[in-house]
Amino acid sequence: MVSTQSADIHQDSITQASPNQNILPLSAQIGEEEQLKVGGCDVTELVAQYGSPLYIVDEQTIRAACQQYRQSFQRYYPGPSQVLYASKAWSCVAICALVASEGLGLDVVSGGELYTALQAGVDPTTIYFHGNNKSIAELEMALASDCTIIADNWLELEQLVELIADSEQTSPRVMLRMTPGIECHTHEYIRTGHLDSKFGFDPNQVDQVLTFAKQHPEINWVGFHAHIGSQIFELQPHQDLTSVIVSWLVKAKTLGLPMDELNIGGGLGIRYVESDDPPSIEKWSEVVCKGIFNACQSAQLPLPKLFCEPGRSLIGPACITAYTVGAQKSIPDIRTYLSVDGGMSDNPRPITYQSVYSAAIANRMNTAPTEVVTVAGKHCESGDVLLKDVTLPPSQPNDILVIMGTGAYNYSMASNYNRLPRPAAILVHNGDASLILRRETYQDLVRQDCLPRQLEQHLH
Repeated sequence: MVSTQSADIHQDSITQASPNQNILPLSAQIGEEEQLKVGGCDVTELVAQYGSPLYIVDEQTIRAACQQYRQSFQRYYPGPSQVLYASKAWSCVAICALVASEGLGLDVVSGGELYTALQAGVDPTTIYFHGNNKSIAELEMALASDCTIIADNWLELEQLVELIADSEQTSPRVMLRMTPGIECHTHEYIRTGHLDSKFGFDPNQVDQVLTFAKQHPEINWVGFHAHIGSQIFELQPHQDLTSVIVSWLVKAKTLGLPMDELNIGGGLGIRYVESDDPPSIEKWSEVVCKGIFNACQSAQLPLPKLFCEPGRSLIGPACITAYTVGAQKSIPDIRTYLSVDGGMSDNPRPITYQSVYSAAIANRMNTAPTEVVTVAGKHCESGDVLLKDVTLPPSQPNDILVIMGTGAYNYSMASNYNRLPRPAAILVHNGDASLILRRETYQDLVRQDCLPRQLEQHLH
């Protein structure tokens, strides 16, 4: 695992304008007693009230990211645009409702995410349904909800045609996902734009796909989608994508297909550690918007409606996870393990992607970091390590350790490994804390369990 950098957090390091360039949420402050505050709430007091591990989500940071995306697209793109939240990063009713209140639509990748978005009151005409292996039930649900379907493969196209023929559905909106064949420097598991990807139609098949679309006018073929990956710091791959995706629109126009939407995905990275240097939301948006504009001008095309799908850069920096420190184990000349009351069940990214984070002791924010420790989770896995060789202030049992930048894919990928209940989540703003996810109980863990009759006697 890559060594995690220490979180050298000071008051002047939490004031940058673009949320994705911040390690801490925008509202973070250090109180008079060197305690960390987020959204005007004392983190240690939140843990005392709600327990730990605890996801603490800053409303100000989410709203700022939503607004920066919307305003940047309006500033740099003279045509119509729509920002979608990639809800796979964190899908729950409250988060979906929050981003929708800022004028964002949603992209979803399963029936469960679609159901959650609808329960949150999101306008279905602003929902875009992704997925490389949608079930028939999910396709039927998408058609019934009137959301836009992003078709990923030939089987899905054939199933859509059959479903529409057997129903009273008229002109469902369908967007085509293509693989752009663009490489970028990110983890192998989260690169989706290169040719060897499970997502989307091969770019060499664009003529065949468009011919199929031309043969099925009962479907409203609205445009193209492409996505090159996640946690990307480079701007050039997104610049390259704009000309590629516009070239597909040109082909569609030559066939008489009235497509007028382009979705360039997301993928903007965030700052997990001090050495990370992602471009700002505004700069990324400027490159994308100007790239599409210039490509359309060169091709003499009217400007399509332009979509983007931020996930990590919108929700990631908004959350910190608070843990209670427990046992320590010092191995002379090797390392010191500092154990916390969570781990891979609430944040599987380090063991899955070798992801790195920054950390701090929430009740010792101004104490000098002088001890190198490895923060270990409580699960029965040697690899359950959240941070390796991070420099922190001297800590004691019951101190509160926080890990920053945990809004993206932590709750979404959380599990009940070792039968640990998943944590609670709260939304903080202006000194108020609101519960958005209840902490699971032991009763929740066995709620779906079924006991065969022949085993019932062993309960008594």
